Amino acid sequence: MASSTSSDHQSLTIQQDPDESINPNPPPGPDPDANSHPNTPPGPTRFVNRVRKWLLPGAKPIPLLISIASGLIMRFGIPKPAALSTQAWQLLAIFITTIVGLIVGPLPVGAWAFVCLTATVVTKTLSFQEAFSSLTNDVIWLIVVAFFFSRGFVKSGLGDRVATYFIRWLGKKTVGLAYGLVLSEAVVSPAIPSSTARAGGVFSPVIASVAASSGSFPNDSSAKKLGSFLAMTQIQSAGNSSALFLTAAAQNMLCIKLAQELGVKIASPWITWFKFACLPAFVGILLTPLILYKLYPPAIKDTPDAPAMASERLKQMGPVTRNEWIMIVVMLLAVALWVSGDRIGISSVVAAMLALSLLLLLGVLKWDDCLSEKSAWDTLAWFAVLVGLAGQLAKLGIVSWMSDSVAHGLTSMHVSRPAAFAILQAAYFFIHYLFASQTAHVGALYSGFLGMNLASGIPGKLAALALAYNTNLFG
Repeated sequence: MASSTSSDHQSLTIQQDPDESINPNPPPGPDPDANSHPNTPPGPTRFVNRVRKWLLPGAKPIPLLISIASGLIMRFGIPKPAALSTQAWQLLAIFITTIVGLIVGPLPVGAWAFVCLTATVVTKTLSFQEAFSSLTNDVIWLIVVAFFFSRGFVKSGLGDRVATYFIRWLGKKTVGLAYGLVLSEAVVSPAIPSSTARAGGVFSPVIASVAASSGSFPNDSSAKKLGSFLAMTQIQSAGNSSALFLTAAAQNMLCIKLAQELGVKIASPWITWFKFACLPAFVGILLTPLILYKLYPPAIKDTPDAPAMASERLKQMGPVTRNEWIMIVVMLLAVALWVSGDRIGISSVVAAMLALSLLLLLGVLKWDDCLSEKSAWDTLAWFAVLVGLAGQLAKLGIVSWMSDSVAHGLTSMHVSRPAAFAILQAAYFFIHYLFASQTAHVGALYSGFLGMNLASGIPGKLAALALAYNTNLFG
């Protein structure tokens, strides 16, 4: 019956188009550049699309136009304040273009940062040496090296082992399982400065395995049994772990560096950071699983098989390997030097370089492992641009001018110092909805908001650390 229907349809088509059967040269096929969908745009629009693909195949045109237009409007459409030089105003315009591009994304972050850095040199806003001066920034290299530590945790299997041990100890109940994952993340966080690296490299595979053993799978209604709750707990708790230790997140170290450039000196930064962060961070770590257990309850309340599964997994892994022991010792050495480095004259980046050198010499990491860590090199590229531009903005007086203007506005409205502190912290927090990256947010706005706090009379250490801790909360 189906064949008959198909034949009838074909014969009907032939009858409707008799020329098709006698035309020896069939008409040309559709233009490969055109959209064959019934809603194909008309001729002019199709032509514009072809020109766009030919001229700028690597960039998104609308975000590109928005980014460039924002800088041009700043440079030529807004009168330059008398207090600023032409060079400073031009650099601010390029900086605005950079930040808008990071938000709307005409190119990948690293590529866009490089394009904007090139613009500063081409327009003679900055010299080549000034544009690339931040590549020698010690904090940036500390962040890059710390990404390699993440690779060491994953490659050696140490991160997986730590998480599995916590599951074996605490995993009989679903909420205990969540606490096991949260605490294990807090344990490894000082040596893995990226919540994304911790989640993707260590904890997502563990969560997926545990959830699957309970019949809970992603992108399925069964996800609500267990997997969704565990994943949500890990996501929400990552901000607490990142805020607990200075080296638990790349943006933390950048905040300290930018604060120093504005004259806010924080002695023994690792210890000072932990001392001020420990109470709220520990409270957050302890309460987050319980709160989510009430607000986002899993269908499965008990997981009696999880400890047994973890024990079996540990048996399969065997005893702690040589590389895992090396990772443990080297990371303890690195953390010890980060804590006490100021007293013995070893900076944080030198301690990290020493630890990485040991991992390379002892074979835990190969140089190819470092080369393949694309996120580290990408971070080096665009981080250096943002830090460099922010530093030049401060040097040319942009940051102080903006800070004084905002502080004067708050003073004219008779805003008290505590109220000004709250307003600036809230503005810094909620503006993150425009950014997809915490580190990009810090590079773009931290210096400016810290300057506003300082100009409003807020103590430097309070303002610098509050903004830095805030950065982890809006993860």
